[in-house]
Amino acid sequence: MKLRNEFLTHRNGEEAFVIPAEGADFSGLVRGNKTFGDIIDILKNDTAEQEIVNILSSKYDAPEEKIAHDVKKALSILREANALDEH
Repeated sequence: MKLRNEFLTHRNGEEAFVIPAEGADFSGLVRGNKTFGDIIDILKNDTAEQEIVNILSSKYDAPEEKIAHDVKKALSILREANALDEH
């Protein structure tokens, strides 16, 4: 899965944003924290959910279960915005 081309990303300090561009099936703004920003950065390339968890586990000192939960939550939010290409 990866972030759809119709979405732009932006980081502003501790916040990260996913913004629909022309042609997106979503109107609004998705906003998250720094970890959410890391997730959307990883999703700029085709990747699997477990790969995201593995990458974040090597970056953050947190239990893998907590990271996996946060990744699931972020992916759910992105799915609601139709921002993921899950071929």
